[in-house]
Amino acid sequence: MSMKRYATPALAAAIATATLVWHGSRPEFSPGAGFGAPLVAEAQAATLGGTPPPASIGLPDFTDLVQRASPAVVNISATRTVPTANRGPFGGAIPFDRDSPYFEFFKRFGPPLPEGGEGPIARSGGSGFIVSPDGHVLTNAHVVAGADEVTVQLADKREFRAKVIGADETTDVALIKIDAHDLPTLKIGDPQRLKVGEWVIAIGSPFGFDHTVSAGVVSAKTRTLPNGGYVPFIQTDVAINPGNSGGPLLNLAGEVVGINAQIYSQNGGYMGLSFAIPVDLAMNVQQQLAQDGKVTRGRLGVGVQSLNQDLAQSFGLDTPQGALVSQIEDGTPAQRAGLRTGDVILGFDGERVEDSAMLSRLVAAKKPGDRVAVEFLRDGKRQHLDIALGAVPDGRVASTDGMTPDDAGRLGVVVQELPSDQREQGAGVVVAAVSGAAAKAGIREGDVILAVGGERVASASKLKELVAHAPGHIALLVQRDDAQIYVPVNLG
Repeated sequence: MSMKRYATPALAAAIATATLVWHGSRPEFSPGAGFGAPLVAEAQAATLGGTPPPASIGLPDFTDLVQRASPAVVNISATRTVPTANRGPFGGAIPFDRDSPYFEFFKRFGPPLPEGGEGPIARSGGSGFIVSPDGHVLTNAHVVAGADEVTVQLADKREFRAKVIGADETTDVALIKIDAHDLPTLKIGDPQRLKVGEWVIAIGSPFGFDHTVSAGVVSAKTRTLPNGGYVPFIQTDVAINPGNSGGPLLNLAGEVVGINAQIYSQNGGYMGLSFAIPVDLAMNVQQQLAQDGKVTRGRLGVGVQSLNQDLAQSFGLDTPQGALVSQIEDGTPAQRAGLRTGDVILGFDGERVEDSAMLSRLVAAKKPGDRVAVEFLRDGKRQHLDIALGAVPDGRVASTDGMTPDDAGRLGVVVQELPSDQREQGAGVVVAAVSGAAAKAGIREGDVILAVGGERVASASKLKELVAHAPGHIALLVQRDDAQIYVPVNLG
């Protein structure tokens, strides 16, 4: 199972066959059935006597919506130089992106290069929609990533060479520009007003079939995906396939509420779960790309994790709400303001923080230099700080390693202290063996235990002392690879 970002080749349609199958009985509708039209089954039920049927149920009619929205939806094709790794077994270039379900086929069976030539370049494609009459178009960053040439085809079949104004890989949003005027645009909606169960449609170019319409409902909101921590995705059951990437997700009012970006798939095709980037986030990115050609985000300088019930109990919370600070980065606004590991951030700039993903999104939505009020829980007491945010850096620091022995004790770990040169950089003890309560909690050999709750562990004896006086539940701050996380442990 995998998350797929799709950039679709127009050639895919040429090698696909389709079979239409009805699953179950075909529903019957009364003559002229449209939005809100009663089902024939309802009338039949009424003639049988007994309890009157419930209020009429119907399906929406999308025809007017599609007619109004389609002219502002575009088909995007991109070409790029094929790297050596993308060449087929005979030296031929593979004319598809790695995201394409046809990539592996062409990698194994692709045609040879013409003698003495460089071979064809890779072609990929997707969708987009016009956001200004002078030719600004929004799409996914992965649709135009690394492209040497981008071409936009309008609904009236006119084609234009496009310039990439900017692309933000973090949110997967790109802004491109074509030299055209008086173009139709789509109205931007408010994703915050979307409701789960609400009808939405997608217009795009799956497998190169331009202006294809698919419909479904909103399945969930604010989904966090492994590769999109700053994006509260809109989940739908709208059919999304290669080539829909970058196209609009519209509500029944004809407003764009999202940009179709990813699917959840076991085989590379649609399986009932698709995800769209909320358009308000995309428009914020678009404005920054238009002004500066890049996106800047605020930085607090903490590593955070969400709480489960055990962690919440360890930190004195009744419910697992908030973002638990598991790491404070040196020289950051968080460190200068006095935040500590073990603090639970409950509010940010007036917003209630539900989990770590929400905090990341709230911080990223701010600009460097913005001052924000942060509410947090420390030692069972709510406290507040006013913090000026910094800017997101390019890289992060990695973890430490090293060891010396101690007993397993109540916690169930044998630990070794860090060498003296590493102790100067930060406290901690390394887990050499694990059993009992620690093993059940998921502590692993090689983990570096940095703290118990909010209290730092400078030595094996300090860890033993803290565990001996701890209640039934504790939270261990652990360094694992390049991340710091709190692990709840039930000591019994």
